Amino acid sequence: MTDTELEKRTAAEAGALLVEDGMIVGLGTGSTVAHLLPALARRELRLRCIATSPATERLARELGLPMVPFDDLERLDIAIDGADQIDRAGWVVKGGGGAHAREKVVAAAAERFVVIASSDKLVDSVAAPIPLELLRFGLAATLLRVAPAELRDAPPSPDNGVIADYLGEVDDPAVVAARLAVIPGVVDHGLFGPELVSEVLIGRGSEVERR
Repeated sequence: MTDTELEKRTAAEAGALLVEDGMIVGLGTGSTVAHLLPALARRELRLRCIATSPATERLARELGLPMVPFDDLERLDIAIDGADQIDRAGWVVKGGGGAHAREKVVAAAAERFVVIASSDKLVDSVAAPIPLELLRFGLAATLLRVAPAELRDAPPSPDNGVIADYLGEVDDPAVVAARLAVIPGVVDHGLFGPELVSEVLIGRGSEVERR
């Protein structure tokens, strides 16, 4: 296992310890969450889990974690997910796996949203590429309004949206997030504001840094 994978596992195992018996838990998507799921399963808690992607749901079920649909639940106790970038101001970029729209819905519904990551995800300030999920309908027109952006050679999102990346400057993440959010055809962007994030757990070697 590489140093980065060890740090991911360290952060993921610390995240798993935050989950308590009887909780409703949102499970993110990606390589760090792949370490979270077995750590959570080993605790053998009574849980109800919500997955943000088919891949997460498939692995969670294989590990024996009880999955429930999100359709009728208004709140989650905790959601835990990885990140692509984490800056000093608390902004997080997600969406490398193309599930950021679902991940943001789950994060917003959770009483506590915890980000787990290896130390290589820390940046001074977030920057492009910023993941986007777009509707297929009117795609060319949407890309023109989002520009500069490009389609990603990637599978569709869990809800069959088109995955693209915004490639412009991100001098002020709040301004960019607000601009992208109001463009018709943009399902969601991968900028997660500090108000969404309750805690960040960073693996540094065998230690965990808490932010």
